[in-house]
Amino acid sequence: MTTTVDDDAPARLGAGDVLRVGAAGLRARPLRVFLSALGIAIGIAAMIGVVGISTSSRAQLQATLDRLGTNLLTVAPGRDFFGADAGMPEEAVGMIGRMAKVESASATGKVTDTAVYRNDRIPEGETGGISVLAARVDLPRTVGLTMAAGTWLNDGTARYPAVVLGSAAAERLGVAAPGAQVWLGSQWFTVVGILEANGLAPELNAAALVGWDAARARLGFDGHPTTVYTRAEKHAVEEVRELLAATANPESPNEIEVSRPSDALAAQNATDQAFTGLLLGLGGVALLVGGVGVANTMVISVLERRAEIGLRRSLGATRGQIRLQFLTESQLLAALGGVGGVGLGIAVTAVYAVSQDWPTVVPAWAMAGGIVATLAIGAVAGLYPAIRAARLSPTEALAAP
Repeated sequence: MTTTVDDDAPARLGAGDVLRVGAAGLRARPLRVFLSALGIAIGIAAMIGVVGISTSSRAQLQATLDRLGTNLLTVAPGRDFFGADAGMPEEAVGMIGRMAKVESASATGKVTDTAVYRNDRIPEGETGGISVLAARVDLPRTVGLTMAAGTWLNDGTARYPAVVLGSAAAERLGVAAPGAQVWLGSQWFTVVGILEANGLAPELNAAALVGWDAARARLGFDGHPTTVYTRAEKHAVEEVRELLAATANPESPNEIEVSRPSDALAAQNATDQAFTGLLLGLGGVALLVGGVGVANTMVISVLERRAEIGLRRSLGATRGQIRLQFLTESQLLAALGGVGGVGLGIAVTAVYAVSQDWPTVVPAWAMAGGIVATLAIGAVAGLYPAIRAARLSPTEALAAP
């Protein structure tokens, strides 16, 4: 009785055998495998890195908002009916502070025609973009300012030639610690403190802040606030926002501008997300190129191993087994690149986040998605080579040079 071999019979290889056969094909060409896997790894690393850096940035933003609060509102003069710069009355801070559902209010005032220099020998035009502001002593409590060094102004120092520098202002002036003197308004002021950078009031980072009374007495400050910082109750931010303009300037509320600094940060985050989408697209292109590399490697592998395929077919291997062997090879090759790419993407995210002093956050869905994407690419890239290998008849394959 003659027994025929049915090419469509189920594969008789176990899962372990399939993996061993597939891995053996990769071990035979390590350099080619490495280069093909590298293409996949670069695409996955790009996508993981972009997602990780974006997520870490949002985590830092959320931490900043949690620390500084989203209930800070700023009031500033806008333009009058004729397009000229408007002003705010001196009583604006007191009136806003007495509003219901306002926790605190403080202010700064622009000191015009006044600049600050490291010493009295610096040319007048080289101001370094540092503004001089009169500040109330309760400003840190309202805005959420913290000191990097020294102390904030108090009821005593606010009447004398003392100044607190924002983080950027201190850097531009070359002041690293309190006790230094700077040339401000054609007189010497002593630096009593340096502020930490503040995300909700970035205008203070590049400012030199002097006491309200000292600014009036020594610098010709007119006493009119140019920015009123208002801390509202968290559940009543919008309600307070609607009333601030009329409260700050009852005679001309249309000349007052009210803003919420956390909205600007949220808008910046939305811009970052749009940019992230663009970079993800570029990462997808890199991943596609890597998939083409895998397909190319597998096609060449089929051409080079026709004798092996013919021998296996002669020994009874079915077409299904041949297809499974080459699909397994492509899947292993893609998975190798995927795992390497996920690891590389995490490393890139961690290095960048640490350099920016951010928390390192890589979403689990991004890592899992990266692996799934590589397996899908491996399946697609290996499908044609696997089918082509399975179609080779034993005699055709053995006769190949």
